[in-house]
Amino acid sequence: MKAVYVTGADTIEWVDIDKPTAGPSDVLLKMKASGICGSDAMYAHVGGIPPRQGATPLGHEPAAEVVEVGADVEGIQVGDHVVIDTMALTDGLLGSGGAQGGLNEFVVIKDAELGRQLRVVPSHIPWEVAALNEPMAVAYHAVNRTQPKDGDKVVIFGAGPIGLGALLGYRRRGASHIVVVDIVPSRLEKALEIGADAVINSAEEDVAARLVELHGDASTQMLRGVRPGTDIYLDAAGVSSVPQSVAGMAKHGATLGIVAVHKRPVELDFGGILMTELTVVWSMGYPTEIFEVTDDIIENWEKYAKIISHTMPYEKALEAFTLAATPGAADKVTILF
Repeated sequence: MKAVYVTGADTIEWVDIDKPTAGPSDVLLKMKASGICGSDAMYAHVGGIPPRQGATPLGHEPAAEVVEVGADVEGIQVGDHVVIDTMALTDGLLGSGGAQGGLNEFVVIKDAELGRQLRVVPSHIPWEVAALNEPMAVAYHAVNRTQPKDGDKVVIFGAGPIGLGALLGYRRRGASHIVVVDIVPSRLEKALEIGADAVINSAEEDVAARLVELHGDASTQMLRGVRPGTDIYLDAAGVSSVPQSVAGMAKHGATLGIVAVHKRPVELDFGGILMTELTVVWSMGYPTEIFEVTDDIIENWEKYAKIISHTMPYEKALEAFTLAATPGAADKVTILF
């Protein structure tokens, strides 16, 4: 069968590999969609993921159809549409250093168990939307890490897929007012379509001053200056100016969540931050959220569909990776089989 692999530094290629077989405890999947993540470009740049450096299967945002079910497997039927917990496979992380990737034509789930590696989704959910389940779980874990309360006022920096997924997650958790900050007008328009209460173009507006207008003035005698009443800030942008700006304007007791990957060290003024008692939390992966977010995708799939900017056929997967890696060319690229 065909598969897409990292075969060397900055090299992604088609390879031919053996089609997997399913045993009595296994489920065989025909892949139907797989999103492209920014981490795929990092895997390619360094030539793969140890110990599979130089031969790493890609694709960790999958959706698939069940084509074979082992005799000992319960609750799963041929023809089911499924999303996958890519961190729960027994042969390693799917598409992130494990033996298989979501851009293989077929994937076998060994020792398959409904609710552990697989979750069935209704057949009316488009494949490309179902494939958002994994990145939306990443976004929802970031939301959970910031521990939002009903009525919280939230600011999300970055209107890419994770930022927009977090927007939907905060809405689900009861945030009263959500602002999305970016520098790309089309991304900000999409944030409003999906449900942001307001957006700020940080290339054109003073973010702190605008947030005071939106979230109130929380400055005090101890914390002077422009201090918005924002409860939670989420960095889904990955540029140093975001945590630095938040550190300079956060009210006392605010929370800053970091889900973005920062490729360079970030310098922060700890002396200036001290009096704010700012809580900083970090978010990686999705220890519990992979199938929690599925319910919201099923209920609101039309909103999630807006996150996808491009779909491309499997035979053009290499071109899809080039598109996804081109700055400003695409927001979310999904490959359809």
